[in-house]
Amino acid sequence: MTTKLKIDFVSDVSCPWCIIGLKSLEQALERVGDKVSADLHFQPFELNPQMAPEGQDITEHLAEKYGATPEQSERNREAIRARGEAVGFTFSMDKRSRIYNTFDAHRLLHWAETEGQQRQLALKHALFDAYFTQGEDPSSHEVLVRAATRAGLDPQHAQEVLATNAYAEETRQQEKFYLDQGIHSVPAVIINDRYLVQGGQPIEVFEDALRRVAEAV
Repeated sequence: MTTKLKIDFVSDVSCPWCIIGLKSLEQALERVGDKVSADLHFQPFELNPQMAPEGQDITEHLAEKYGATPEQSERNREAIRARGEAVGFTFSMDKRSRIYNTFDAHRLLHWAETEGQQRQLALKHALFDAYFTQGEDPSSHEVLVRAATRAGLDPQHAQEVLATNAYAEETRQQEKFYLDQGIHSVPAVIINDRYLVQGGQPIEVFEDALRRVAEAV
């Protein structure tokens, strides 16, 4: 018997641990097989909501925000690259030199969900790939439309969403909702509105959580 679980994946497209967490979750879902089916929704979270349109140098940003030295930042980047490789995702650290504003990416993801969960999932992956693997600017409307096209979405409709203020209020409301729920770091994976898995956990942690929640339903 298959148990359907609602999974809210709260994340930012500029968060490396979020793609690590997503890949781990997807592989955990494969491991549990037909015991669980996922009703997966991507929810918005901005790590840097006040980021200027031109972005900021990543080493400078990490030093300002976390007090990280260049050496610490380099060690962290290598740890992230290795974790990504382990779950089948490529971080091209040499191509990613800046942090950008991601609000428009979240608006586009909100629209994508209205086109179907699989479209939203495909767009989420395309956005992670654009930023972390290709080193592209996720605040650029050109980059966002290309990602939407790769996800099987209508590029003209995507352009229309980005050219207007569409889904801005809905996105801000969702961001506020999760902040009010105490979510201040991502990824935050909420199963059936009750069970929280925090961070880019290994596959086994997600698998154990899925099995436990399914048994408790």
